Amino acid sequence: MPHTKFGFSISTPPVVLNLIIINALMLLLTYMFRSSFSIDLVELLGLYYPGSEHFRPYQIVTHMFMHGGIDHLVFNMLALWMFGRVLEQVWGGKRFLFYYLATGLGAAALHTLVNFIEITHLQNQANALLVNFTPETFSAFVQSHFADYYPQVLDHGLAAWTQDPSNLSLMAKCQELAHELIHLQMDIPTVGASGAVFGVLLAFGVLFPNAVIYLLIPPIPIKAKWFVILYAGLELYLGVSQPGSTIAHFAHLGGMLFGLLILWYWRRSKN
Repeated sequence: MPHTKFGFSISTPPVVLNLIIINALMLLLTYMFRSSFSIDLVELLGLYYPGSEHFRPYQIVTHMFMHGGIDHLVFNMLALWMFGRVLEQVWGGKRFLFYYLATGLGAAALHTLVNFIEITHLQNQANALLVNFTPETFSAFVQSHFADYYPQVLDHGLAAWTQDPSNLSLMAKCQELAHELIHLQMDIPTVGASGAVFGVLLAFGVLFPNAVIYLLIPPIPIKAKWFVILYAGLELYLGVSQPGSTIAHFAHLGGMLFGLLILWYWRRSKN
């Protein structure tokens, strides 16, 4: 059986292999159900904000096996194969599976906490907005927090209200739009194995800090420890600078954080 220079087999161990198969099958089922039955499994199994009417407790687990498309799946499964197979050979299947699921759940926890903070902030701003609700203040609120939806908001009442600011009917319609935008933020499902995969990446960097990773973009070699640190820093920067992004940066950081805590606990227990 072929081995790497570190002595690890390049074959795929059973847990990693089955995780890849399950994730691929779930994406295939997503396409089949959508085309054949008009059922969107992402809406059923993706993780919603707990305040959303679409939230179900089982989504805390099922969202880890759902993906938004082939590119999303391939990126996550390639990373799982590259780093996860080494960890499974070191730890064994049971410990690796526990770590993978635990970091995925930890990622969901941090992501949900950040969502709670962001949505609470939006609700407070919307309530304050009602005290001085004018076309100008509402326009500034939408452009600041929901810039992608600004054209639709204009079409659905803001443009008309701007032309006729004394129209109470148009003002009430825009007030409803403000609350709908916040609910829209709650109703965006989170999917993907990224949180668990980032936990796997963190563990690889901790266990093999000097292993050299060859990046595709840019095509340069880098030690695992620096790759993990730089990637974590990038995710933190993007998460802070792009609140409300469709990419769950804090879920990625959550996987790393919970992975670090698990590794610390294991090392402490061993000593």
